[in-house]
Amino acid sequence: MLAPEEIAAIALRLHRAGNTRQQVRAPSLDHPGITIADAYAVQREGIRLKLAEGRTVKEGSAIPIERFIVPMVEVELAFILKHELKGEQVSVFDVLSATDYVTPAIEIIDARCHRVDPETKRPRRVMDTISDNAANAGLVLGGRAVRPMDVDLRWVAALLYRNGVIEETGVAAGVLNHPAHGIAWLARKFAPHGVALEAGQVILSGSFTRPVAAGAGDTFHADYGPLGNIAFRFV
Repeated sequence: MLAPEEIAAIALRLHRAGNTRQQVRAPSLDHPGITIADAYAVQREGIRLKLAEGRTVKEGSAIPIERFIVPMVEVELAFILKHELKGEQVSVFDVLSATDYVTPAIEIIDARCHRVDPETKRPRRVMDTISDNAANAGLVLGGRAVRPMDVDLRWVAALLYRNGVIEETGVAAGVLNHPAHGIAWLARKFAPHGVALEAGQVILSGSFTRPVAAGAGDTFHADYGPLGNIAFRFV
């Protein structure tokens, strides 16, 4: 287990990397003994730093590209909770019961540490990804909100366009056979660390397309069919 000061130092380094848009070494290279529990502790400290700066995860339709290092776009569903989800026994039925509504969402991911270390050529490890808050950098919500039992969420599908060309397609069942399983998995993973998914939070269930790289001037359009559309651009 890492000491509290080591956890704070890693979180601050990743936080500064995001602010300066300069990637840093993966934490596991400098701390080879880092554990999953350590990584979640780093993640929590990183979130605390962002909240202390007054940051939010929601973006407008025009997104400044200079905020990011190597941004990519993923298609997801967002679950907005009305009740807390906590514990190692959370099931998909608990998730559906605790969800107020579900809406289309686009996650912007942006790695603050190298995916492949430029010196050692070693890919980053799961502890690095967790420490980096799963590369989360932004969230765009849109389309039509639905109650979780009003549609078969497994069959929600999307077409992702970049500059008018389809780059990815996917079906939400690609997330553990049902996107609510993604929320239940997250709640169970957080449980040993005393973290709950709280009422009012917007929780992403996991991407059902591969990430698509974004650059200045790129316009994205995600068509969710009956659940509507999301459109935004990087400027």
